[in-house]
Amino acid sequence: MKKKKWFLKKRYAFLLFAIIYTSVILYNQFKPLPEGVSYQGDTHQVASEDIEFLHDLTYQENGKEKYEQEIFDTVYQSIENAEEFIILDMFMINEFSSEARDFPEISKDLTDKITAQIEKFPDLKVVVISDPINTTYYSHEAKHLAPLEDLGVELVYTDLERLRDPNPLYSGIWRMFFQWFGQEGNGWVKNPFGEPGPEVTIRSYLKTLNIKANHRKVLVTENEGLILSANPHDASGFHSNIGFKVKGEILKDIIESEKAVAKFSGGNLDAFPTEKEINQLNTSTNASEDLNVTLVTEQKIEKAVVDAINKAKEGDQLWIGMFYIADRTIITALEEAGARGVEIRFVLDPNTNAFGQQKMGIPNIPMGDELLEDGHEHVQVKWFNVDKEQFHTKILYANYGSESTVIGGSANYTSRNVDDYNLETNLVIAGSSDEQTIQEVDSYFKRIWNNEEITFTLPYDSQESLPILKRIGYTLQKLTMFTTF
Repeated sequence: MKKKKWFLKKRYAFLLFAIIYTSVILYNQFKPLPEGVSYQGDTHQVASEDIEFLHDLTYQENGKEKYEQEIFDTVYQSIENAEEFIILDMFMINEFSSEARDFPEISKDLTDKITAQIEKFPDLKVVVISDPINTTYYSHEAKHLAPLEDLGVELVYTDLERLRDPNPLYSGIWRMFFQWFGQEGNGWVKNPFGEPGPEVTIRSYLKTLNIKANHRKVLVTENEGLILSANPHDASGFHSNIGFKVKGEILKDIIESEKAVAKFSGGNLDAFPTEKEINQLNTSTNASEDLNVTLVTEQKIEKAVVDAINKAKEGDQLWIGMFYIADRTIITALEEAGARGVEIRFVLDPNTNAFGQQKMGIPNIPMGDELLEDGHEHVQVKWFNVDKEQFHTKILYANYGSESTVIGGSANYTSRNVDDYNLETNLVIAGSSDEQTIQEVDSYFKRIWNNEEITFTLPYDSQESLPILKRIGYTLQKLTMFTTF
């Protein structure tokens, strides 16, 4: 009788745990997002000369690594021109690396530029928003960010717990048992992001496994805004990336989207420019209105991408340059576009190397297989010719003939990036195919696709398909949502 009661108690205890665990998972998968997240701004008419396409390219020439870099030169120039305010929201601002190599000191250079500008203009308002990855999730101070607070900078680390959980099976356990203990303390575990990162607490390791982030790459001043795919992270300094510099009324939308993050993360909103100061911005720089430009964040990015794909008809062209692609909604739209005769060309990172470490090719190699199998003869895939760096680009270019749409920014095409888990920011640019910015994007894709002067891209069959066991592992990762992409 006692044994039976013990089994009943055990069953009820397990049932209670299952109910609580499931409830925690479901709530944190579908809970309301903070105000201002998953945002779509107004569509603004912008003169062609007020928007600029930026890109970094790394490639091999005669056995040597060559670089074309303009993104962070533009970032530094924007900071140097700011006299009223700087709002910076960047995912990784650190020097951590697991690779023995001399990298450009982007994180130091960036914060040195901000410091110099504050010294030059003492009344300059500066807000820096970032991800707690730079503190290895609160195990230590961020080397380059912490000193900015002494200068009066409003430093905001994004409150990731307010966001939904992309890794629900693990995060349910973490929220129930581990989050209450915090992460601060004397670390003794090797930093997971490499040297020279300080040692961290095991509690920070456990928080890392939630695998969500403020993944934005944004800079806005009173003069212009930058929406990028590039991180000011030293070990990412040789990656290929894209970005856009924009002026005009859309700056107000960028500021609004960043205030939302500061607000739900406990930041001081008084550090932002006031509504009066924002309304006084010289946002109307030119009389011509050549392009329609819209700011989109989080899941609004997915909607904009799917809308651009669905608009394409037989004979139209879609070009996609992407570091990670795996989002089922976008993949389905692309497969349907290929079936109706849309010409689709992908330039993808092979996902075989990350900061000097070998990777399995997930998710792009199995997704490339699927796209070619289901997309008919209208779909072509090439791999960017990477060495130890990454093709970290995130951009779509849809050419409908006389009109085109370009969408680019921080978001990879994965569920984590475009299903309201991570924080992301992209621009949607639409207008005549003859406009300068559209033409620059067109030339960029054709140059790397056609290997003009340099072997930028390799044939699809230059990468082997995943062996069956790795494909099974990839499928299990997708089903359980326990992925790093």
